Amino acid sequence: MSKEQQELLDEAYENYKKEILRQRQLQKEGVNRLRSQGKRLKVSLIELLSKEEFINKCKTDKEFSERWGLKIEERELSRDERIDLYCEEHTPGIRGKYVPPFDDFIDAKLKTWNIPTKLITITYNDTKLESYE
Repeated sequence: MSKEQQELLDEAYENYKKEILRQRQLQKEGVNRLRSQGKRLKVSLIELLSKEEFINKCKTDKEFSERWGLKIEERELSRDERIDLYCEEHTPGIRGKYVPPFDDFIDAKLKTWNIPTKLITITYNDTKLESYE
């Protein structure tokens, strides 16, 4: 994950955390008001997820992700996409010129050169960042 993506995740989490803490304060004030009127209440605090839990929930729960404006997509790169990345970095201009016997060599190079296998796209506040892993 890139530094810029990490900063975007940090910003999204901080905004989430501030809002949850604000909601908790409102909840506390409401409960105290009702208790001062002699009412007995059993209250569960609004859950504050850890940063890791927040990110994982955004990855797996579309409704939650939309609520907080953070979209995280991860997908495996196809072999051809990985070959394109290899060619861009190590052999510019050769893409499309190899023949099937060259496949084994390319597969070995993809592994040897640690060519990424995953694309991560993070979107938050109309900012979209992509990185490879």
